[in-house]
Amino acid sequence: MIIIKTENEIERLRKGGKILAGILKQLSEAVKPGITTESLDALTNELVAKAGCTPALLNYKPEGADHPFPKSICISVNSEVVHGIPGNKILNDGDTVALDLVINYDGVFLDSTVTVPVGEIAPKNKQLLSLTKSALDEAIAAIKPGATVGDIGHAVEQFVKPYRLGIVRGLSGHGVGRAIHEDPYIPNYGKKGKGEKLVPGMVIAIEPMLTRGAEDVIQMRDGYTLKTIDNSRSAHFEHTVLIKEDGYPEVLTIEK
Repeated sequence: MIIIKTENEIERLRKGGKILAGILKQLSEAVKPGITTESLDALTNELVAKAGCTPALLNYKPEGADHPFPKSICISVNSEVVHGIPGNKILNDGDTVALDLVINYDGVFLDSTVTVPVGEIAPKNKQLLSLTKSALDEAIAAIKPGATVGDIGHAVEQFVKPYRLGIVRGLSGHGVGRAIHEDPYIPNYGKKGKGEKLVPGMVIAIEPMLTRGAEDVIQMRDGYTLKTIDNSRSAHFEHTVLIKEDGYPEVLTIEK
């Protein structure tokens, strides 16, 4: 069931979105060769607590999982697409790392992801990051009065097509706000005019996940980390977006 947010919830989501954007900015600046993903998780806890929020992923048990997620942020490196568990992995020059964070601010949930370089990265990987971020921008720009979920996926698919990048089809965006994951399901591919209509008060997380190779992913033994089946590099960007009364989008997870 699609949940339309109240004005009070929307105001809290606006405030929380700015906070989340600020936290991700600080985490991105902390990414350097030699740092461990565990250290970034510790910094996440510090920043989230300082902001008066809670890390929503810590001990979260999604449907189908055997055990709760044990850390506060998903950190996925290189060929890892999503849900990487922080640990003793050391980041090296040339790596790319996706920082996927969900916070609970005053009872509402915000979700955002950035993929950042570690030191100097190869031009082809720099291009992957740039194109994935641009795919997110194109998806958001597709939201207009009367738009549907299919319009979002179509925008991503058409933007990506000339570059021959893989679109991870087993993963998608989703509704968010009262819970971490809500309806509707928002794939990064689709047909214009198809799927649920986007109506005022909906809050959705849009998140293109692209690869330099195959579209398929495999799950690692930790039960959470998903990586590309052919070990190709991946990138992931995400914003939480409000559908406004005029039918246009408002990106909540940016610093204004």
